[in-house]
Amino acid sequence: MTRLLTAEQMRALERTANAAGLAYAEMMERAGLAVATAVQELCPEGHCSVLVLVGPGNNGGDGLVAACYLEEWNIAVKVYIWRRDTEPDPILERVQALGIPTVWQEQDKQLERLHALAASCDVVVDALLGTGASGPLRGNLPALLGVVRGEIAARKSRPSMQSLLPSPESRPYRRPKVIAVDLPSGLNADSGEISPEALRADVTVTFAHAKQGLLSPPGAEYAGQVVVADIGIAADLAPSGAPNLITAATVAALLPPRPSTGHKGSFGSVMVLGGSSNYVGAPCLAARAAYRAGAGLVTLATPAAIHSTVAGLLPEATHLLLPHSLGALVSDALDVIGPEFTRYQALLVGPGLGRDPHTRELLTTLLAGQRSPAHREIGFVPRLELVLRYKLPPLIIDADGLNLLAELPDSLKGLPAGTILTPHPGEMARLLGTSVSAVNADRLSCAREAAQAWSCTVILKGAYTVVADANGDVWVNPMANAALATAGSGDVLAGAIAGLRAQGCDSLQAALAGVYLHGLTGMLWSLRQGDAGLLACELCDLLPRARQRLENG
Repeated sequence: MTRLLTAEQMRALERTANAAGLAYAEMMERAGLAVATAVQELCPEGHCSVLVLVGPGNNGGDGLVAACYLEEWNIAVKVYIWRRDTEPDPILERVQALGIPTVWQEQDKQLERLHALAASCDVVVDALLGTGASGPLRGNLPALLGVVRGEIAARKSRPSMQSLLPSPESRPYRRPKVIAVDLPSGLNADSGEISPEALRADVTVTFAHAKQGLLSPPGAEYAGQVVVADIGIAADLAPSGAPNLITAATVAALLPPRPSTGHKGSFGSVMVLGGSSNYVGAPCLAARAAYRAGAGLVTLATPAAIHSTVAGLLPEATHLLLPHSLGALVSDALDVIGPEFTRYQALLVGPGLGRDPHTRELLTTLLAGQRSPAHREIGFVPRLELVLRYKLPPLIIDADGLNLLAELPDSLKGLPAGTILTPHPGEMARLLGTSVSAVNADRLSCAREAAQAWSCTVILKGAYTVVADANGDVWVNPMANAALATAGSGDVLAGAIAGLRAQGCDSLQAALAGVYLHGLTGMLWSLRQGDAGLLACELCDLLPRARQRLENG
């Protein structure tokens, strides 16, 4: 399992692995190979020029090892050394033995040679600073990084001539890609804070486990695609309690089976309780997503006033027409849906629900009214006790369900076991009675503490969505995608989670799989369409493709 570690946790892990018999030199060799492989993937035909920026310590050593592999693979590589403090330096001796062109910064006081190298390369490998660095960038490193950033910006702004001159002459006009070794230089491994001079990476190859700063704003914007490379450290050496990274392999193992002999009853039934006169589409999107995630049957429980519209949006759904007041659900709706609960394996509450006082009363009754007073007699002694009226299916609360829940703070402490809450930062702030900035300041702790306090699974949405369970365990989705910032995206996520829950996933499994599938679906759309213009209905319809991709490895 891949974890999210602090810099100190990673250093301690390396020491533990070394004490267990894994040599530092072996870790460095594997790290350098992983970086070289990432470069090779950007140069599939080998026709590119690579500049490796080398700093002191192990990070620079990783870069030098990568340069050696690139040279052996006949990829043109040059090394620019800012500083090396190791004596003797066997990795540098290896570079020199291979005849790799090397420039020392101390011999390039005006950085003119660096200008020339950066102007002519296709890939820059940033092996200047790793997890051992902290605080502001010192010495002439800001100037060095400024030269590289300037050349990248200049080449990005020049018009491409590739269509006119399909020859090596056109290469300098393409923006070079940047691969960071473990961390982009200038990024804090723990907090994600960045120096003004930091070098933005397209790909960050980090080692053994991801670092927290790589998935924390604003640093996440500088890390690009994060690749976690195996350097030989046993997984069971990772510190317990550290946040987990949601991975494709983890989610693939969680997906419920689809036996060929199954029927719609085999794959679970979902009830979506939501909708109002102002929000007709949200419950339909959630229901559609539940189907696309694999649920066998989905029922829309909506105000009768909007039924004719809702029915036309999703003909595959069945319907429960509920009492309302001017299009807002009222507490009497429970008399209709309560007796039906035994037929469903997941109940999603919230999409399009609205915040009418009548609807708040319905939610209050739903959560607190599972038991009603009844008179019983034991012998000749009359006794008033609570009798079970109905048993809620596994519960997912989203959107206005959360906003109404924030107005019922006592209900948060009495949620049914296995409940899943799916707030975005604004909804989480309302639930906690705090500010959005306070939520975003420490998303991991915020989600963990809420899940423990409310004894439920919490999904704190946003870039790098956080999932926390009642035990205090935390997972982070390694995806962020501007395409998902569109109306209805959250309804799709909630519906997918409900669909997975109905198919037999427990609350944590459904949360992890739903969050990852949702992110992967957005990524698949973006690969073809870019990062703007996604419609939530399109997101729904890509869910089967995302699931298939995971199942096929």
